[in-house]
Amino acid sequence: MRAAVRHSYGPPEVLEIRAIDRPNCGPDQVLVRVHATTVNRTDCAVLMAKPFIMRPMTGWIHPKRATTGTDFAGEVVAVGAEVDEFEIGDRVWGFHDEGLSSHAEYLVAGRRENVAKMPAGVSFDDAAASLEAAHYAANFVKRLQVHQGDRVLVNGASGAIGSAVVQLLKNKGVIVTAVCGTPNIPRVETLNPDEIIDYEREDFRETSTRFHAVLDAVGKSSFGRCRHLLLPRGVYISSELGWGCQNPLLALMTPCLRGKVVRFPLPTNIAASMQQISALLTEGKFAPLIDRQYPLEEIRDAFGYVLTGEKCGNVMLTFDAN
Repeated sequence: MRAAVRHSYGPPEVLEIRAIDRPNCGPDQVLVRVHATTVNRTDCAVLMAKPFIMRPMTGWIHPKRATTGTDFAGEVVAVGAEVDEFEIGDRVWGFHDEGLSSHAEYLVAGRRENVAKMPAGVSFDDAAASLEAAHYAANFVKRLQVHQGDRVLVNGASGAIGSAVVQLLKNKGVIVTAVCGTPNIPRVETLNPDEIIDYEREDFRETSTRFHAVLDAVGKSSFGRCRHLLLPRGVYISSELGWGCQNPLLALMTPCLRGKVVRFPLPTNIAASMQQISALLTEGKFAPLIDRQYPLEEIRDAFGYVLTGEKCGNVMLTFDAN
């Protein structure tokens, strides 16, 4: 089978497309033919081991997995003897932030890799694009603890995480102000935010509106720069550690001040996120944004594009054999 392979951490140039042996299916695993997968921010962190705190999970000196990829949607082609929840031909999806080796035509996965049957009527592309970013978005929204009628500003609303956050908030009846650049406004409008601020024309920090929460889905701002936008007990959340790892530190310190707070949610319980998104996909209440598709042979270009920070939604990998 074809797979993206690397043996050291580094930029996209360390990746090569090689023909390697198809993995064997263990007794508690399934063998999946991959139909769709993404190149996402987690993949970039796994590829380069940045931030450094990735290394306990991915390998201190060299990567534990030669093949990259953290999410997938595909079809079961073999089932281990101890597996009774899947059958050959089942359409399945899965995500594991430590890696699944899903940038390949086939992969093996077990219960710990959060494999589940895909929601009915959903395409492989849409399923794969509703995993990594939607999982983080679900955890961020949960930690915001906002309610119907509350106001939330989402910086980076055109990204994979930001666009998922906007949809999850709208499903809760929250009043959403979405911040994005001029080219992405038409795509963000499809998410039905209550207001859009074009950061190329105005600084969102100069708005007179005050919010119950500000969520920075691209990590390009800070609590200090957004604090004045928050109501007296407002919440600030960022998808990044921040300069000097300030966001986790502020998350420990600010609750003691009994005012505006920073929360830094560690994204946990992938299975619960998948169940939540599966229900929303089935009900037609969630639709992932998809930006570009690359063939597996151009995976370096896909990573390079994601690393620019300019993508609108998800970047997909395609497989000719599928």
